[in-house]
Amino acid sequence: MESIVVTGGAGFIGANFVRYALAKTDARVVVVDKLTYAGNLCSIDDLFNHPRFVFVKADIADREALEALFKNYRPTAVVNLAAETHVDRSIDDPRPFVDSNIVGTYQLLEVSRQYVARIRRDEAQVFRFLHVSTDEVYGTLGPSGLFSEDTPYAPNSPYSASKAAADHLVRAYFETYRLPVLITNCSNNYGPFQFPEKLIPLMVLNAIDAKPLPIYGDGQNVRDWLFVEDHCSGLLLVLRRGELGAKYNLGASNERTNLEVVDAICKALERVLPAGGNAAMSSKQVSSYWDLKSFVDDRPGHDRRYAIDASKVRGELGWEPLNTFEDGIASTVAWYVENRGWCEQVEAGKYARERLGLNLECSGA
Repeated sequence: MESIVVTGGAGFIGANFVRYALAKTDARVVVVDKLTYAGNLCSIDDLFNHPRFVFVKADIADREALEALFKNYRPTAVVNLAAETHVDRSIDDPRPFVDSNIVGTYQLLEVSRQYVARIRRDEAQVFRFLHVSTDEVYGTLGPSGLFSEDTPYAPNSPYSASKAAADHLVRAYFETYRLPVLITNCSNNYGPFQFPEKLIPLMVLNAIDAKPLPIYGDGQNVRDWLFVEDHCSGLLLVLRRGELGAKYNLGASNERTNLEVVDAICKALERVLPAGGNAAMSSKQVSSYWDLKSFVDDRPGHDRRYAIDASKVRGELGWEPLNTFEDGIASTVAWYVENRGWCEQVEAGKYARERLGLNLECSGA
């Protein structure tokens, strides 16, 4: 049986990709997750009775655990989604980002390299290592232009720097060892199972609770938004048909300012949970979700604009995102309204929706 190892499979994109892979392939899907604050079993607990699902609790920086995993499950593919991802947390403490994103990727590459070297030639020829990265490695754009696969790397946060380092390691393992790797760089994802520290779920949950909707700076920072299931379809397509050693940008051409995103959330929420019928809003005598918007000091080093040129993956592999931004936001907002229990469970004792990224011990610039 084909066996796909998905690292970080209890996280946001991971939990969605695992479901997508089980639905679209006949492969056994082996989830490897350290279960940090953003990786939670409740995101995948409905899969434990699936006949092709396996869960292994392990840290990808643990060489012995990885070696045992490869020996037991003999993967035909690795999809590396394990990562620390929140920019604000990387500002407070870069160390976990170095440990997971750089050291973890290195260990995974090394174990993969040694595994491919000792398995049969026919098995080695089908093995693939897909490293999932971000458009943040490219830095920031002005009011025009797009990130292409040839855009020079210029990361501006500890998070994006750690992902850039991992990308370079993956590329080097192809050039040096001919490990059969692929790299994808995606734009901002949104959808079900995203930990509430990120913009969209934070705004939805705060609005439901009639709490302020904090918008950094002037709210005009631009991101290209990609619905997570569309991202998953792109990942599986690249895994199946991508050119070895190549990288592919995945984006949906859905550029929105942060302010526009918050406004869209308020509009979608008003449809499924009208403010007039929301007890939290009534108790605080707030009549409109839009009235909760609040502008706060900007994030240090906040990139102004990201936008992806996805013409390569569209032209070479025929990938197309299926969800408009409006449809994706509507379904995402509805999911968070309907799954408050999941939200409370993943937040409990871990995150109280406080602002992060303010622990600046050096201000010499």
